[in-house]
Parts: sequence; structure tokens; C-alpha cells
Amino acid sequence: MPFGPHEPGSHQRRRSRWWWLGPLASVVIFGISLVVLYHIVREIEPGELTRAFANASQRQLLLALGFTALSYLLLTGYDALALKRLGLSIPYRTTALASFTSYSVSFTLGFPVVTGGTVRYWVYAPRGVRASEVASLTVIAGLTFWLGLGMVLCASLFYATDQVAALARTSPLVVQAVGGAVAAGTAAYLFWVATGERTLRVKGWNLPLPGLGVTLAQMMLGAAEVCAAAAVLFVLLPGGYNLAFESFLAAYIVACLIGIASNAPGGLGVFEATMLVALSRLPFEQVLGALLLFRIIYYILPFILALVLLALSEMIKRIRRREV
Repeated sequence: MPFGPHEPGSHQRRRSRWWWLGPLASVVIFGISLVVLYHIVREIEPGELTRAFANASQRQLLLALGFTALSYLLLTGYDALALKRLGLSIPYRTTALASFTSYSVSFTLGFPVVTGGTVRYWVYAPRGVRASEVASLTVIAGLTFWLGLGMVLCASLFYATDQVAALARTSPLVVQAVGGAVAAGTAAYLFWVATGERTLRVKGWNLPLPGLGVTLAQMMLGAAEVCAAAAVLFVLLPGGYNLAFESFLAAYIVACLIGIASNAPGGLGVFEATMLVALSRLPFEQVLGALLLFRIIYYILPFILALVLLALSEMIKRIRRREV
């Protein structure tokens, strides 16, 4: 059954007898997050970490932190656009908390539909957002990511064809063919949503897809976020090797896609291996150090902060319940 805009007072609906499943899943994911974090930190060699920080300048570290903050700030726009499409009015501070924590957790644990959706439900449910609406929001936010990824990949393949061909050890024609296929697929989707109301239907669950205007906004937002995330690693790489950001973007996106296809949490290991192959003409040890710093700055630090914020949020909720 299709859903409509959020209705005032919907948070007062009668509780389902299965209401406890959401909080239970959240607690389970929180516990798993702590275990995963412990294992990730335990695998980091102190010597390698020290060398990585020693090779990176203060300017590189500050830029990496700045682009990380920008990337996660843009990610909050994914949720904001999705909420607007669903007709839900949620304060931005709640949107920012849900977006930041859900992406930080799902980037590290993997399986974003399950992990990210559960964390979003944990944050949005007290605001009266239903589980079906959280699922729809997660799908629309994911669509924003893929549209932005496709747009950036297409642009980098055409703008830096020769450099990408050299990195990929293939011919420029192959690079242009891949770029043409991505462009054709994106154009077909834009034409499809522009020519009428489109709805995604899965086993009785209906999701009205965004129209052309919102879709174009999704593409621009997604492209900006992908570029910001890629810039985190780019500024950590050793300089002086004439590596253009446009050609680096293509390698970064391909590494992300392979990491996603592997189903490894955060593409751990797979992403790094792909980038090492793509950037093999750069000093191996410095690239490896940059990848380690990227993993810490873009994944582990936000992940730790997300866990702290979720714990504080839950504590505040419990205190408020006792005061009522």
C-alpha cells in the first residue's frame, strides 16, 4: 500500500507487538560494532601507523580531516532530500545524527540496507517515522549515491581518457566505451523518470521514485560527496608524480565498486589492493601509508564518534523518559 506524507501525531500510533525488534536489532548492531572496531584496531601495526603519520605533513592531515567533514556533511543531504521526497518533516539535527551515524556504521560493517537502515530507525522512530518509511528513505539515499557515482565516473572517463587508460593499462577506446555505457544508462534513467510518475514495487511495498528535478539534485549532491570522499585519499598521497585528480577519481570509483561487490565491510582489503594496483607507479610504501591513514580518518574516527553519539543519544532518551 503506498504511503503518503507524514501525518501529525503519527508517533502516537498504537505500538505493534513486535515493537521491540527495532531496539533489539539496534543493540545487536551496536555490540557487533564494538567487536568489529576492536578487531580492526588490533590489526593495525603501530610501526606502520607511526611511519604513515611521519610521512604525512600536517597540511595533508588537516586537508584530509576537512574533506572528511565535508563528505559526511554532504551525506546528510542524502537523507534531507529523501525526507523531502517522502513528505516527512524532521528537524535537521535529527537528520544529521541519523545520516552521520548510519553511514559511519554501515561503511565499517557493510550491508548498508540492514545496518544503515537499523541505525536510521533507531534515530527516526521516536519522531514517528515508520519502518516502511525508513526503508524507503534508505533506498532513495542509496539512489543518490549511485547517481552521483555514475556522474563522476562518466566525467572522469571522458575528461581524462588517456590518463585513465594508462592507469588501467588498457586502450583509450575501452575507457571511452565504458564511459559511453555509463552515460547511456544514466540518460535512460533520467528520461524514464522525466516522462511520468515512476514507482518501485516490491512484494506490495511501493516507493514513488523522485522526478527529474529531485533526481538532478541527487546527481549533483552525490557527485560532490563522492569527490569530497576521494579527495581525502588524494591529499594523503605523495606529491610530485603528476597524478591528476580527474584520473585518480576513476581509479577510486572502480576500487569502491570492487569493494562493494566483494561485500567486505567498507571494502576492507579489496579497496586497498585495487588502489595499490592502480597507483603502482607511485612509491608503494607511501601509497600503503596513505591508504592506512585514509582508513583511519575516513572510516574509523567517524565510526568511533558515531558510536559515542548513539550512546549519548540513548542516554538522553532514557533521562527524558524518567523525567516525564
